[in-house]
Amino acid sequence: MQRATDNITIRQGDTAIIRCYVDDKVSKVAWLNRSNIIFAGQDKWSLDPRVDLVTKGQLEYSLRIQKVDVYDEGPYTCSIQTKQQPKTSQVYLIVQVPANIYKVSEDITVNEGSNVTLSCLASGRPDPAITWRLLNPSAEPLDGEEYLDIIGIMRNQAGRYECKASNDVATPDVKYVNVVVSYPPTMKRTQSSETPVGRMGTLQCDATAVPTPEFEWYRDEKRLSNVHGLNIQILGTTTILMIANVTEEDYGNYTCVASNRLGVQNASLFLYRPGTGRDINGSACVSQSLWLLLACFACLFFKC
Repeated sequence: MQRATDNITIRQGDTAIIRCYVDDKVSKVAWLNRSNIIFAGQDKWSLDPRVDLVTKGQLEYSLRIQKVDVYDEGPYTCSIQTKQQPKTSQVYLIVQVPANIYKVSEDITVNEGSNVTLSCLASGRPDPAITWRLLNPSAEPLDGEEYLDIIGIMRNQAGRYECKASNDVATPDVKYVNVVVSYPPTMKRTQSSETPVGRMGTLQCDATAVPTPEFEWYRDEKRLSNVHGLNIQILGTTTILMIANVTEEDYGNYTCVASNRLGVQNASLFLYRPGTGRDINGSACVSQSLWLLLACFACLFFKC
């Protein structure tokens, strides 16, 4: 009898062949799993249809198990009776199971500043290692295993989180969690307009917010709407106020208001005559000569 390898490692679902070689001096041979007889000679004692013998003449008496599962793991003994003495060879079958993520957090929407815990539970043999990544923008690994804790989440931490479970048995199992971070509007850009009388004036306001902000336009305390000569367009996080055929009465200050359920933000914009000294981005500018005049008055007042 040629002794088989002590341990055989097989992946769940594959076919295991546990080898046992004999010679022509053997009178009796059997396969046992723990204390249960599987085969006695050519007689099958096991009722499992996945189990059969692999024989080559009288020299091989190997056991084949198809579609191996976890409950097949354990010791298998090839027992041989010869004229001199009985001999045994024991093999321990180790069954490995690919990593499988069986529970992962659902997609969530949270407010900025909230504490967030994402969970990712996996099974496998050996136990899988679990890693996390935020796929945008850099996809660097995050500190977390089964549970990923994010304290005071910020808007730049929103995105698609990847949970990966791996144990080198098969291709890692991967699941994803989408995290949306809500925050109040912030004005990103405003664009005033320097427009001659009779031309079209355009004021633009860009805001960032989640959920997408709603926009309103005001002139003094009056809310503006799409009436004759006015056209308000809203394109996602951008709103544009178009004033057709500008008149003297149209010049002045306008207010853009962006709001969502978390807050409100507004900005002042200007429609002004060409050459009146206001900056195109909406901030008031005063001519250099006026600044010099004010500086002189301040110097006289403080006796500099």
